[in-house]
Amino acid sequence: MNRDNQDILETIVANKRLEVAQQKEAMTLDMLLNMSEQRFDMPTVPMRRSLENSKSGIIAEFKRRSPSKGWLFPDAKVEDIVPVYERGGASACSILTDSEFFGGSFGDLKRARQLVKLPLLRKDFIIDEYQVFQARALGADAVLLIAACLTEEECRHLSLIARQIDLEVLLEIHTEEELSYLNDDVSMVGINNRNLGTFNTDVANSYNLIDRLKAEAGSDFLLVSESGISSAEDIRRLRQAGFRGFLLGEAFMKTPDPGETLALMIQQLAIE
Repeated sequence: MNRDNQDILETIVANKRLEVAQQKEAMTLDMLLNMSEQRFDMPTVPMRRSLENSKSGIIAEFKRRSPSKGWLFPDAKVEDIVPVYERGGASACSILTDSEFFGGSFGDLKRARQLVKLPLLRKDFIIDEYQVFQARALGADAVLLIAACLTEEECRHLSLIARQIDLEVLLEIHTEEELSYLNDDVSMVGINNRNLGTFNTDVANSYNLIDRLKAEAGSDFLLVSESGISSAEDIRRLRQAGFRGFLLGEAFMKTPDPGETLALMIQQLAIE
């Protein structure tokens, strides 16, 4: 990855560090925990189990924009899309909470939790344990940890914190070198087909890494293919290769009716 491409990810992470510092200043961790005590007593919805038991394994994503494509659906509302994802057959839902680069908000996740019983994944650039507690307080059932944003030690620590508060971890990797980030507190491993430096996608990355991932991880982790998936045929082939979860965002959010697009894809999956 060249220096200019790496700067994209570094810019996002640098901005996230500033955001988290400001959030901690506005509300300390103790304040967050005290205000969210009732939420922490509520059970979470197992995401891995939902994917294992699903015929589609689709994790439908709610996001308004991306750094690579710009605005996809700037006026998208959680109440118009996420419940339709659930009715259409999604196995889980991913909610972007990054505002600066993805147009998301904490309110999106809170609202989704009020509206659906699906497992909810908080998708963000998580670099601090504060964000893990925050995810639980907002109603998430799982958090995304991105290997490219963390050291191995940070990943282990955040994974442990997540498990202790009943959040599942989807660990995202992009290269063979990041297999070393696997740890016992991770329940799902996602191979990101999007290069986080260039933001280009290539589903071939999932096929390139799965054999090594299976050899390294065995059956301990449920495997998820992320980004660049655009058709039922993509999902069929990835499932045959061993994946059980499929994260799709732009394929739905760039259409006028994301929930209907999802439902049509699941119908196509049912046609062998």
